[in-house]
Amino acid sequence: MREAGLDATLCDALPTDAGTLHRLLGTIHDRPQFRHGRDLPLPHDLIVVDEASMVDLPLMCKLVEAVPNGARLVLLGDRDQLPSVEAGDVLAAIVDAATTVADDIREYDAHANDARADNVRDNAARDATLASLAATVRTPPRFAGLRVALHRTYRQADAFDLAPLAAAIREGDADTALTLLRDGTLRGVHFHEDATDTLASTLREPLLAPWRALGTVDAESPDAIEAALIQAQQARLLTALRHGPQGALALNARIEEALAGAQRDPYFHGRLIAITENSYRHGLFNGDLGLCLRGEDGSVVWFRTAAGLRPFHPAALPAHAGAFAMTVHKAQGSEFDTVWLQLPKQPARTLSRELVYTAITRARDTLHVCASESVLRAALSVRAQRVSGLARRLRA
Repeated sequence: MREAGLDATLCDALPTDAGTLHRLLGTIHDRPQFRHGRDLPLPHDLIVVDEASMVDLPLMCKLVEAVPNGARLVLLGDRDQLPSVEAGDVLAAIVDAATTVADDIREYDAHANDARADNVRDNAARDATLASLAATVRTPPRFAGLRVALHRTYRQADAFDLAPLAAAIREGDADTALTLLRDGTLRGVHFHEDATDTLASTLREPLLAPWRALGTVDAESPDAIEAALIQAQQARLLTALRHGPQGALALNARIEEALAGAQRDPYFHGRLIAITENSYRHGLFNGDLGLCLRGEDGSVVWFRTAAGLRPFHPAALPAHAGAFAMTVHKAQGSEFDTVWLQLPKQPARTLSRELVYTAITRARDTLHVCASESVLRAALSVRAQRVSGLARRLRA
């Protein structure tokens, strides 16, 4: 933010750490309630929730109940990404209910022009319609003017031409998306048409190359371990499926077999794992990335935490899984220098334009799309919509 020109005093006042919503609200062991709620509001004037599209309806309800009177709640997110795995498409519903000031003015102007055209011979009716519209603008709905759209992204590199493709996919425009992919004119975007198995093609070695380097890390050097954990975030293979030959589990197993070589230890030197559940006892949280290294004391899994580098014995870890390949749902909220998107050979129920959009926007510098035309068209023809009635109730 300092580089963007924000006042240094404001920068110093901003918090430098972040936490999960569950930690903010205060989980109570074996109980569905949180410590903070309507009767014990949060002690904050401003609450900012990032990646808000991932928040489900019950959790958002608990959060809103815990916001004290007079405090501000800011939701940051992309409504075009995948909705929460659980119930509700909350962010999209809130965005639908909210408007920008410009939206309100445009709507008034459009209705006013219609009224003038329809009632040009009936001045009384025209004036009554315009008066009604003016009253609506003066007393707008609860969420009027509360939506702000950001038009510049800071995730992707300036030399990465992802925006045109992302826009086409967001709109479900398969013809434009395929034309952009096939033309090869988008910098950093590569289309491997009909490459339905990246590990059984000429793409195998380019895919594995960043991870092979992790197998040479010095397990006794903190600096080398720190650098390797940063490097581990550079590339990821994303898939729409969890199970089956093209699912994350099977792809991870094949990648690990290729990288392990002669090593027989399941926690071989250079293996990446990801925590799959929050563990406050360990200080490890869902999505935290660990690197397995074999040193003088055997295999140890290293993590970067707020307290610095931390080693764990594999047997002491909370639930975890391999992290070379992951589902798009699991990758939501993350970002990588290079993303490989492997779509299935046949259309699947999990496919949607939101899934493809979420996957490609995880990339910072380079994107590889491996898909057939038919599957990509099928994906972009489907919207991942949830019907909850929330937007209608918020507009009421």
